[in-house]
Amino acid sequence: MICPKCGAESDKSIKFCVHCGSPQLHSAETQGPEPETVARKPAGNHGLIGYSERINDPAFASYRRQTTAWSFIFAGILAVIVIVSFYIYGENSSEMDNPQALYIGLGIGGMFLSIALLSTISRMRVKGWDGVVIDKKKEKKTRRNKDSNGQYYEERYTLYTVVFKTDRGKIINKSVDDDDTVFNYFEIGDQVRQHKGLGTLEKYDKTGDSIIFCNACSTLNDINDDKCYRCSCPLLK
Repeated sequence: MICPKCGAESDKSIKFCVHCGSPQLHSAETQGPEPETVARKPAGNHGLIGYSERINDPAFASYRRQTTAWSFIFAGILAVIVIVSFYIYGENSSEMDNPQALYIGLGIGGMFLSIALLSTISRMRVKGWDGVVIDKKKEKKTRRNKDSNGQYYEERYTLYTVVFKTDRGKIINKSVDDDDTVFNYFEIGDQVRQHKGLGTLEKYDKTGDSIIFCNACSTLNDINDDKCYRCSCPLLK
């Protein structure tokens, strides 16, 4: 099948061009004319065709705020524990006195808070993009790990990778070890959108899917559910 927009050749079973993401004409030719094919709801409760407007629901902004708040609360608790522990150690140990022990505790506590700050900044800088799945890879790999006795051993694992090409031509690989859920969820030719500030992916055509990922916390949900059972954010369908 030759793409009418960019001229690239794609497999006949693919709904969208793997190079530019344009819909392939053979879909319309084989299925016949059908009104309102974009953003229509198929029979049953199996999702929508089109990117959901639910991403603008205030629940997502609230989730981002709560995630940031909990990051700093958790980091703050760890920082206090470390600072107090080092202070007590300095008061009771013959190996290290205060204020040296206290300074070390302050340094480690500050490191926890810095990590929380950098994580927050990283989430805020996540950019949104539209793209298409151009490849999927399943690789058997080996890595070295160290056990509790300090001995090295080899661990075998499977690396599942989904390759995306954005609308600006950038190639993005998303990989995970020993979990093929996302790998099986996407097919080559699927159009996807990464949402700004979240970093999660929404599939354009969810027709026929039995599962759907929450675009806030990435929890796996049933396609018939309306909200995520973990964070209560609306599911994008």
